[in-house]
Amino acid sequence: MTFKRFSPLGSVSRRVRLLAVTSGLVTAVALAAPSAVAQPAPAPLPSAAALATADAAVQDADIAGTAWYTDKATGKVVVTVDSTVTDAEIATIKRTVADTEAGLTIKHTDGQFRELIAGGQAIYTGGSRCSLGFNVRSGSTYYALTAGHCTNIGATWYTNSSSTALLGSRAGSSFPGNDYGLIRHNSSANAEGRVYLYNGSYQTITSAANPSVGQTVRRSGSTTGVHSGTVTGLNATVNYGSGNVVTGLIQTNVCAEPGDSGGSLFNGTVAYGLTSGGSGNCSSGGTTFFQPVVAAMNAYGVSLA
Repeated sequence: MTFKRFSPLGSVSRRVRLLAVTSGLVTAVALAAPSAVAQPAPAPLPSAAALATADAAVQDADIAGTAWYTDKATGKVVVTVDSTVTDAEIATIKRTVADTEAGLTIKHTDGQFRELIAGGQAIYTGGSRCSLGFNVRSGSTYYALTAGHCTNIGATWYTNSSSTALLGSRAGSSFPGNDYGLIRHNSSANAEGRVYLYNGSYQTITSAANPSVGQTVRRSGSTTGVHSGTVTGLNATVNYGSGNVVTGLIQTNVCAEPGDSGGSLFNGTVAYGLTSGGSGNCSSGGTTFFQPVVAAMNAYGVSLA
């Protein structure tokens, strides 16, 4: 290849042109940056059937002190274990889920999951105390909804510990599997459509609904009064031990203690659930589960009082 000789002026002109071209390339590169880098496609989430298989696998492991729900958004089974669950039992859970397509998240909570026997305002039977959830009606007949593990204890219920003020008689009870029960009021005068707030005032309840994850809720119970928190999971299953497994529960970080069982989960004028059980206490916190009130009302064919 031969090179043509340029005059000094011609050389300057060419350098200027080259500089201009070079500057243009720099500008073009600057405008193009940052260049898009292809990202790998995310792995497909497990199907609903696969999550159901994982859910069943955890239940078949039959480890007391565990509660779980499936999170369709992440494709994982979220298992909460109380302080009684051993490392070996956690390893068993991991193995059961590993055989499915679902992912797994293990969470720990202090204390022990238990039905909170000891339900708003106190109700009593056979030396045990629970809390009333919500007053409901079917036509002109009035009932109280509470936890099924409470109504399993006794057929006759009172509003005082000396068992002299009759509340009513058991009309239905479902536990385990579900955790709701129905007490027929002795007098409709007892059936007010509101929740006691333990400060001398009441909250009127006008409707029932299913909550959403992240929603703020309040709980009223006869042991610890009113406490607030958020919904952390839906359709949770809890293994309380001794074959007492309950499904379809609302999982929250609201504290509760024995005697709060059956009590009201609500927010404003909306009823959400009946206290089932949990771990911890209202000093250190904990995880608490609630029977959805809509399911209980549908099962008994009742509406709010």
